[in-house]
Amino acid sequence: MLTSLYIRDFAIIKTLDLDITKGLTVLTGETGAGKSILIDALALALGGRADAGSVRHGATRAEVAASFALKPSSDALRWLKDHDLDADGECVLRRVVESERSSKGFINGRPVPIQMLRELGEHLVDLHGQHEHQSLLKRDAQRQILDDYAGLNDAVAAVTRHYETIKALEARLHALNRESTDREARLGLLRHQVKELESLNLAADEIAALEDEHARLANGAELLESAQGAAQALYDDDETAVAHILAQVTRRLEAVAPYDPRLGEIAALLNEAGIQIDEAATRLHHYVDGLELDPARLQWLDMRLGGIHDLARKHRVRAEELRPLLERLRTELGDTEDLEGNLERLNADLEQARAEYFKAAEVVSSGRRQAAKKLARAVTERMQDLGMAGGRFDAQLAPLGENELGPHGRERVEFQVTANADQPLKVLARVASGGELSRISLALQVVTAGLGRIPTLIFDEVDVGVGGRVAEIVGQQLRRLAGSRQVLCITHLPQVAALGEHHLRVLKLADDGATRIEVEALKAAQRVQEIARMLGGVEISKKTIAHAQDMLSRATA
Repeated sequence: MLTSLYIRDFAIIKTLDLDITKGLTVLTGETGAGKSILIDALALALGGRADAGSVRHGATRAEVAASFALKPSSDALRWLKDHDLDADGECVLRRVVESERSSKGFINGRPVPIQMLRELGEHLVDLHGQHEHQSLLKRDAQRQILDDYAGLNDAVAAVTRHYETIKALEARLHALNRESTDREARLGLLRHQVKELESLNLAADEIAALEDEHARLANGAELLESAQGAAQALYDDDETAVAHILAQVTRRLEAVAPYDPRLGEIAALLNEAGIQIDEAATRLHHYVDGLELDPARLQWLDMRLGGIHDLARKHRVRAEELRPLLERLRTELGDTEDLEGNLERLNADLEQARAEYFKAAEVVSSGRRQAAKKLARAVTERMQDLGMAGGRFDAQLAPLGENELGPHGRERVEFQVTANADQPLKVLARVASGGELSRISLALQVVTAGLGRIPTLIFDEVDVGVGGRVAEIVGQQLRRLAGSRQVLCITHLPQVAALGEHHLRVLKLADDGATRIEVEALKAAQRVQEIARMLGGVEISKKTIAHAQDMLSRATA
């Protein structure tokens, strides 16, 4: 869910740092106070269109940062991990817009293309109103909602697996059929390449071993000289060897140790050091005795490594990839030599995969048909209470062509609605009224509340054109939805505002001719005054205050 929103120099906002919590948060304020500017700023952080004109007058750049808390199982966290942008569960989206440069996007402090901000944003927030992030307008999202509602996700995943198997088999068949036109030439090339790689007889991990041995032999003289010099300095020189000098010092200390035990302790340490030096010298002698300078072996290593790297360059692979390349070429050679048999087997496998696909797809289709009717009835019922008497909702299933296969099944899902009894059903995206679209979205979200994948919902125009009883029902539905999702709602209606669990008031102020916006988290007494303002007018009477108190009391009852 959204936990904080930081805005600087955006539109008429100089600086704003807003903390947001779970449940239903309502935003109120006078018309033109700047409530929608907050949503526009959030939309910018989510990858919305950037406009240099949105930079506050007198500033050179605008900045918006939105922070989110993610559940371990959330789609957003999975997306972050898939794109290697996870930062210990953190999720911070940041957008910078400059007056004379292209805007920049950041996820968890790392610069990213704006498209990536948009992709992640679609997993985090759904904006309901006249905004870009209305996920319900997208067919993929509509299909996912219906599949979630029907409990078909495992069945759809099975269809997708069969679909991918079919596509892989079709690609292999296409490749074999293409190769049949120049089969003889390809066979000759493959046989030559396989023979050449087999003759190399490259063993596993051989390259590393050869390079280690080559490094030793190529630098043998230097290794021998260094080892002999070290042995001489440590032990072999009778006068200056470290071992002899150390032995003399140790004996001198041992001679006087009876007079001061502390010198005896130091002598013991030096004695231990002498033992270590003797051991090191012995090992150096063994190393020198065992070191072989074999020019013939070095020459063979040069030839062996040269042949390996020459062949790797020829095939345009790294030397370590030669063995896997040989296995791939052997497989392809086998396929090409047994073209007829492979074609026959692949066609049989494809026929089997298609049969399994159609069987799995029919399970999905049947489940969708049943769920579509149930979902349509439930959403239509909700619409009647939300100021759309006679309105209808339908989840249409459009079958694909007879031989057409889809990765998620054999039909397209499309939500259709009408807000009036005398109007035909239309595609959800073509609903003209922003308020109606928001209320239809609200009805759908309430029906599927426990299944929603997007944790934060924002409603901007949900109460446009309604009032009285319908307004209160809208508020009740928003509060019900907030039981399972985080909901933010911009509202002008006291009936809706009274049902908020948290209340933010947006104020537009003028200081020394400069306009600025402040957002205030209202306490209980302040909420009464704000609800009264929304109920009353210029003058607020005692009756208006009492009415506001009553509305807030009933909302929490």
